[in-house]
Amino acid sequence: MNYRNDRYGLPLSILGFGCMRFPQSGGRIDMKAAESLVRAAVGAGINYFDTAYIYPGSEAALGEILEKNGLRDRVRIATKLPHYLIRSREGLEKLFREELKRLHTDRIDYYLMHMLTDVSAWERMKALGVEDFLAEKQRSGAIGQVGFSYHGGTESFCRLIDARDWDFCMIQYNYMDEHSQAGRRGLAYAHEKGLPVMIMEPLRGGKLAGNLPRAAQDVFDAHQPRRTPAEWAFRWLWDQEEVTVVLSGMNSLGVLARNCAAASSAKAGALAEEDREMLRRAAAAINADMAVSCTGCGYCMPCPRGVDIPGVFAAYNRRFSEGRAAALREYVMCTALRRDGAGASACVECGKCEQHCPQSIHIREELRKARGALEGLPYKAVRAGVKLFKPYG
Repeated sequence: MNYRNDRYGLPLSILGFGCMRFPQSGGRIDMKAAESLVRAAVGAGINYFDTAYIYPGSEAALGEILEKNGLRDRVRIATKLPHYLIRSREGLEKLFREELKRLHTDRIDYYLMHMLTDVSAWERMKALGVEDFLAEKQRSGAIGQVGFSYHGGTESFCRLIDARDWDFCMIQYNYMDEHSQAGRRGLAYAHEKGLPVMIMEPLRGGKLAGNLPRAAQDVFDAHQPRRTPAEWAFRWLWDQEEVTVVLSGMNSLGVLARNCAAASSAKAGALAEEDREMLRRAAAAINADMAVSCTGCGYCMPCPRGVDIPGVFAAYNRRFSEGRAAALREYVMCTALRRDGAGASACVECGKCEQHCPQSIHIREELRKARGALEGLPYKAVRAGVKLFKPYG
């Protein structure tokens, strides 16, 4: 296993264990299978385990397994504060105590503000006293390092980076999202600020590991050395020194073994230019049927009305490559969970964006199409819930 250091010089395995997808049986976590995986992962050198309060049963399962097998001091636990569920300082304390109890521990090594959407979300948390809460927990040793996880566009991500002296952050990033979400520019900005970056969705929920379009699979099959699409996706990430840990939701011992083998030989700067070009061709093949030829360059931003134009188009394109559910999930995370919204419906068709688009995209027209495809009743229900939510009650 290879390792990269966190902000304070502590070594972290470049492959992290994402605990959201523990094996299931009868609708519940299969504890026997999960225990086998966790023990094998620790034995292979994985020392970063990521879970969250809202992952059903995940914190409790991880805590029980680590305690039962005497593994707590060999790993670093990362879990998350669901700020969208908190209404008071007392609520912060109560939820944190519950997380410690679930995890069978007295400390959380890496504590993330879960799914921060923009600076205003962080400001609302500060108004609830989260800064004093975090400082107190860090002084007592109950929390090691503080970070945040993020879905959204590059500009908001960079502003969040500057909103606090964070210890680390987590973003969605892969060779298909190189210029969407926080993207390569966001990754570089966090690195410049000295922040380790943890990567989620390296395979886009498994979509980059299997069931690829035939044309994309042909690109991989014709390339030497022969590796699986999943391994190429991981190696593309580990090739970048700015990436610290790549999370994988491994639910079989075979997948775990293959990923660990790759993580034991991958190094930053190891990919040849022909490897990178192959991945660009694979991405182009996957995107061949995309609706909008947006590269995510961001020249159209900022929108005067706050529309996350690259984010909207990334979700809209995902509807055609991965289906309605995947598109709606991304669209909700990137636009609906912000108090002021960032979706296509906020567009007033001023046209400022089109003056700067190097692809000459008819942005206003495409935003209307995206709005019609993505802002149906499920999306509107989420937006209504966000507007009604009163975090200070």
